[in-house]
Amino acid sequence: MSLNEKIGSQIEDPADKRRYVRGLFGGIAERYDLTNDVMSLGLHRRWKARTLDLADIRPGQRVLDLAAGTADLGRMALTSTGGDLEVVAADLTPEMLRVGKHRPGPGLLGWVGADASQLPFGDASFDRVLVGYGLRNFANLSACLGEILRCLVPGGRFASLDFGRPPLAPVRGAYLAYLEVSTRVVGWALHRNPESYVYIPESLRRFPGQRGVKLAMEHAGYENCVSVDVMAGTMGINTGDRPSP
Repeated sequence: MSLNEKIGSQIEDPADKRRYVRGLFGGIAERYDLTNDVMSLGLHRRWKARTLDLADIRPGQRVLDLAAGTADLGRMALTSTGGDLEVVAADLTPEMLRVGKHRPGPGLLGWVGADASQLPFGDASFDRVLVGYGLRNFANLSACLGEILRCLVPGGRFASLDFGRPPLAPVRGAYLAYLEVSTRVVGWALHRNPESYVYIPESLRRFPGQRGVKLAMEHAGYENCVSVDVMAGTMGINTGDRPSP
């Protein structure tokens, strides 16, 4: 069985995928931020800044950084508003939250262990929900989109950044080929385990991409849904609002 087949067999079933993702990210938590910088040549920070611009975060709002990892997006949001925000980070992986808590930078309101399909927050708890490179990892995308919508205030906005599916087939094929090679190299170089990042292209094959996410959001009940291509569609940003009464 090839490495891709091995990973694929562990992420087909939602319950299996949840266990796999939790174990995978627990194992790479210590060097997760370094790996993001290496793989994107630091560009992920520019893409996250654009995501925050589209999220239209305003001072005084309450923000959930979901699938937060080490809460990069949440901290960037705090910095962009001069700290005048209440930001909660939530993630499935305890190791990620532990690493995030000890990173230097502005402090968050809270760190919560949470499954995105069953969020431990009340209805209309947040003005904004942010997800950075997390939608692909959700075991049940439609259930998670529904939970995010429930937790938003009326008129609140959800914004997501993730790997995309380029609309042009030649670009899409070249992109997946690049990921197949680069993820093996980076996984071995930084973690001595190529599987740790081969998961990216394998999960992307099962991910609807930015246009599919837009359709899923509309189906879940969001309005004003937008998908934005970044880097020829290799990255995608999605936004949508909870309808106002």
